[in-house]
Amino acid sequence: GVERAKITFADVAGMDTVKEALRMKLLLPLQQPELFSAFGKRAGGGVLLYGPPGAGKTHLARAAAGELGAAFVSVGLSDILDMYIGSSERNLRATFDMARRNRPCVLFFDEVDALAARRSDMRQAHTRQIVNQFLAELDGVDQDANEGVLVLAATNAPWYVDAAFRRPGRLDQPVFVPPPDLAARAAILRILCRDKPLAEMDFDAVARATEHFVGADLKGVLDRAVEAKLHESIKAGRPIPLTTHDLLNAARAVRPTAVREWMATARNYVMHANDSGAWDELMPWVKGKC
Repeated sequence: GVERAKITFADVAGMDTVKEALRMKLLLPLQQPELFSAFGKRAGGGVLLYGPPGAGKTHLARAAAGELGAAFVSVGLSDILDMYIGSSERNLRATFDMARRNRPCVLFFDEVDALAARRSDMRQAHTRQIVNQFLAELDGVDQDANEGVLVLAATNAPWYVDAAFRRPGRLDQPVFVPPPDLAARAAILRILCRDKPLAEMDFDAVARATEHFVGADLKGVLDRAVEAKLHESIKAGRPIPLTTHDLLNAARAVRPTAVREWMATARNYVMHANDSGAWDELMPWVKGKC
């Protein structure tokens, strides 16, 4: 359904490059239409957010809607895919129509690789039909059909998305959402620790010790530290506050597997399947970080 986002970019830690890309592509054309129309640009179109799992793509999309004061429609696979032939296409059409009725609207598709997979990989005709329907909806039946509808799609596997989606006016701007940087990790840790008893706490030190960790990994660090502290507190008969040392100890025991696995896959595509230059943005990242 349609919701009103209660968060803005100010609530998203770090990610300045990503926010800037979203501002230019999605937000400013709506906020300053005269300026953009002078250059023949309209509000609308789409962005493909890609990156490792848990990097905060959904949070970012919701914040973009909040930044605009726009409606937010979040769509998962289960909202679209249906076992009956023809139903999935109808669901897609209904979703776009709902967004058009509520414009300005940010329409967010999660796990879009399943809805927009390469047609060459598909054996069943009806799955190809879903992709064709999706492309038709992105193009809009007439020129202004999608004016004021901002499509954001997220995927962990951008290499599986059909190349037709990256043509102008569709999901033509891929934006890499990296795992949280140092400042973002410190901010996430602060939020996670908000309601916990704390002694002195150097969040920056913990952030430095947790490179490649995403939000879910950092929560794992805190859960482990809290568990150890609870044992200590039970023995002492009173709550003993968490320290920097507790979090650093816990961080040593947590492995950020999702990002490392994703990076290995990304490196393969960047090095061996990047003829079109689609993954150039990843090049410095996979070379420098792994």
